Amino acid sequence: MRMAPGGPFDGERKLPPEIEANLLAAYNMDQPLYLQYFDYLAGLLVGDFGPSFKYKDFTVTELIWSGFPISFELGMWAMLIGIIFGIGFGCYAALRQNTPGDYLVMSTAMAGIAIPNFVMAPILTLVFGVMLGWLPAGGWNDGAWQNKVLPILALALPQVAYIARMTRGSMIEVMGAQFIRTARAKGISERKVVTRHALKSALLPVISYLGPATAGVITGSVVIEQIFGIPGIGRYFVQAALNRDYTLVMGTVVFYGGLIILFNLLVDLIYGWLDPQIRYE
Repeated sequence: MRMAPGGPFDGERKLPPEIEANLLAAYNMDQPLYLQYFDYLAGLLVGDFGPSFKYKDFTVTELIWSGFPISFELGMWAMLIGIIFGIGFGCYAALRQNTPGDYLVMSTAMAGIAIPNFVMAPILTLVFGVMLGWLPAGGWNDGAWQNKVLPILALALPQVAYIARMTRGSMIEVMGAQFIRTARAKGISERKVVTRHALKSALLPVISYLGPATAGVITGSVVIEQIFGIPGIGRYFVQAALNRDYTLVMGTVVFYGGLIILFNLLVDLIYGWLDPQIRYE
């Protein structure tokens, strides 16, 4: 960020040198870069992300916590949809391997992976917001459910595709394992073989993916929130980068990194519940 041209106090009209010097001194930006770095680390130890350079009278912590509930709500709904439909479609394709249904599901999933968010979101807006007029094309409107549908769909569709492909591959491998053949030999119904024996083992790779994926979706896609005009963490990050708001950029990155650590920890704990062979000393 510091190597990018411009600074947080640059604008269309250049400030007088004495005013710019006062601003730099007020934010400790007149010190050497290594001293600014250690000052920032000292603030992090007490949970202080510093003031925002562009949002006057707001600290970075206040901005993050104002946008986090919105990003959290959209992200959780998107991941819930991704998990339910992704696992469902993946199991359907695995149990009907090399059939037209399998090819249809996997082709659709591959298209969902290949089409990026910045293409899918405008398509959804064009079809459901402009052409059909069923849903608002953008805006937040104090959290009205109509304004949440398109952003949630845009966030959920790639997750459905990724989870479906991983579930299918893992499920096919597990269904050929020795313990599945043993369960069938004991006369256990196919439904119980799939739900009680195969599915838990097949979900381990999916659980590994869900850790960082959930953190990424919950903190808000920078593209989705920018396209739909949603005041979440992702939109703050984009605006901070454009405005050279160094503290807000670093604050959102540190917050995002903390979420990744938290969700990876939850993934490790879920591993122990899904697979009794895994033990933690």
